Amino acid sequence: MDATNESSEGAPFILLGLTTSPGQRRPLFVLFLVLYVAGILGNGLIVAAIRASPALHAPMYFLLAHLSFADLCFTSITVPKMLANLLAHDRSISLAGCLTQMYFFFALGVTDSCLLAAMAYDRYVAIRHPLHYATRMSRAVCTALVATAWLVSHLHSLLHILLMARLSFCASHQVPHFFCDHQPLLRLSCSDTRHIQLLIFTEGAAVVVTPFLLILASYRAIAATVLRLPSASGRLRAVSTCGSHLAVVGLFYGTVIAVYFQPTSQYEAERGRVATVMYTVVTPMLNPIIYSLRNRDVQGALQALCPGRRISAADS
Repeated sequence: MDATNESSEGAPFILLGLTTSPGQRRPLFVLFLVLYVAGILGNGLIVAAIRASPALHAPMYFLLAHLSFADLCFTSITVPKMLANLLAHDRSISLAGCLTQMYFFFALGVTDSCLLAAMAYDRYVAIRHPLHYATRMSRAVCTALVATAWLVSHLHSLLHILLMARLSFCASHQVPHFFCDHQPLLRLSCSDTRHIQLLIFTEGAAVVVTPFLLILASYRAIAATVLRLPSASGRLRAVSTCGSHLAVVGLFYGTVIAVYFQPTSQYEAERGRVATVMYTVVTPMLNPIIYSLRNRDVQGALQALCPGRRISAADS
């Protein structure tokens, strides 16, 4: 390797962020700061309420607490750095920092995916097999589901990072993104990236597409049961709840699939940034509202944490 490439290889990456227009940076900073704080507070309150309330120690809430904790960490991997870069002149990040950010981003994103599938399975068992719910969703089963989600996600992430660490970056180090995502980084590499792209389409499909299909199958079975309910108001309420759940699930998986399951040569930076915002910022903020704040048990637990604040379904 010549001196130019050696110098380029050791240089830090420059995160170009959401925009290169100075006039847009402060409005975007305010917008994403509000969204980030809302997501942190919402998910943090859900975790605290479930841990503090004995009434929320059911399997559904055990899974929800882990989802909220994963969401809280997930947004904290990328958003604080993005907010800092919107105001800072130095938007550089070292290769080690880039790979570390990427590792935890992948791990927490896949954990989210697996936990959403586990929660869909929990609702499926509760509605389709209520008499066997206690045995099929025992504490041991829930713990195994959560442990599997965390283990699979970290193994998935470790595999990706070990491959990314072997790449050479001898082109421009300007990353057209607000964090170190592997699609824009692959476009900067002068190494052969075909093996990593193959991994994305195979092993990546197993940890993203498979949970998505399981969720769709679970809700399809739930819908068939709900439509047989004798009460029209009960059917309407159940359909509304399932519809809101599926809307958030569709937003999360739809944008993830749109970003990652395409050849690197077809990746468009601007469209990729917009889609990434949906699953890194928007869905983690919506999850507490969709899965928690319209639940009366959760509302009661939150009122116990915040006695001076009445939380009602209208707030969500």
